[in-house]
Amino acid sequence: MLMVSFMKKVVIGMSGGVDSSVAAILLKNQGYEVIGLFMRNWDASLNNDFLGNPTLNQNICPQEQDYNDALKVCKQIGIPLHRIDFVKEYWDYVFTYFLEELKLGRTPNPDIMCNKYIKFDMFVKEAKKLEADYIATGHYARIENGKLLKAVDHNKDQTYFLSQLSKKQLSHVLFPIGNLDKPEVRKLASEYNLVTAKKKDSTGICFIGERNFTKFLENYLPNIPGKIINIETNEVIGNHIGLMYYTIGQRKGLNLGGNDERTFVVGKNLNRNILYVAHGDDNEYLYSDSAIIDTINWIGDTKPNKCCAKFRYRQQDNPVNMEYIDDNHILVTYSQGIKAVTPGQACVFYKDDECLGGGLIKEVRKNGEKLWYL
Repeated sequence: MLMVSFMKKVVIGMSGGVDSSVAAILLKNQGYEVIGLFMRNWDASLNNDFLGNPTLNQNICPQEQDYNDALKVCKQIGIPLHRIDFVKEYWDYVFTYFLEELKLGRTPNPDIMCNKYIKFDMFVKEAKKLEADYIATGHYARIENGKLLKAVDHNKDQTYFLSQLSKKQLSHVLFPIGNLDKPEVRKLASEYNLVTAKKKDSTGICFIGERNFTKFLENYLPNIPGKIINIETNEVIGNHIGLMYYTIGQRKGLNLGGNDERTFVVGKNLNRNILYVAHGDDNEYLYSDSAIIDTINWIGDTKPNKCCAKFRYRQQDNPVNMEYIDDNHILVTYSQGIKAVTPGQACVFYKDDECLGGGLIKEVRKNGEKLWYL
């Protein structure tokens, strides 16, 4: 095990989950001076959504439970825990973006913006106040020779969510569990008898957690019901509850009765407030062959003409060709066709295990024509 020859100070983001708990232990075992920092980014009571979530323990909100778990872990392994409030910053830089994208009918990824503006920006500034040499998180990723690499556990790899970070942001970052798979992390947590050892992984919107998505969004955006149309027959087959609640490729939750089986969302028309669907998971309407990518961010040193790309988390790497339209727009083509490429989601570029960077899907095309996704 690598030992630090002279003690460097690391401030680690403690989420109250098993991954950051084990990451903190590993850093301490390697000889670092470790300081925990818990970020509070959402105020459920202030935003009037606490009681609307049937999954919540009404005696304590999830973030307070997470903080309590983080505090127990830090006390057990003998490191201090600081707490910082980023509620306003999260609202301004992440949640506002999330709502604006939904209004446009797109499918945003708030986790990516949370990493860019909160975890690796606001958090870093706070860590510097604590005179940190490095910051660390429990992400499944690796950094080697200045390159952002996929985690050893490809099933848990989170470089997709780090694709909007800059090389500078990553220059003093440690990912202690990037060389471990999830079962190994759980095993270490059990060996140290941590309260988080068997804790369920967090899901839902970044830092907001699990919610009844429909009821939650009703607090912020009005529902505008409309028609569901089978794009192949132009037949009205049902009603939707608001275009913002659906994403391309979605099958569940359409409430079409007997017509619901193997029916997928294939498009949206914002002007007419129509949700388009088609039958069959290999339906031609689900596939595209190119996309316009904007909000481009490069982590790697080169801009390739060919590489691989993921158009959603945990998707396989897809070979693509790149045509650079201007400094912030790339036409990405994939002759093999890819299912359910969705505006608003991230397109992340890879060369083998290296994450080169990425952008956001602005427009989806097929045979040179823009699809009716928006």
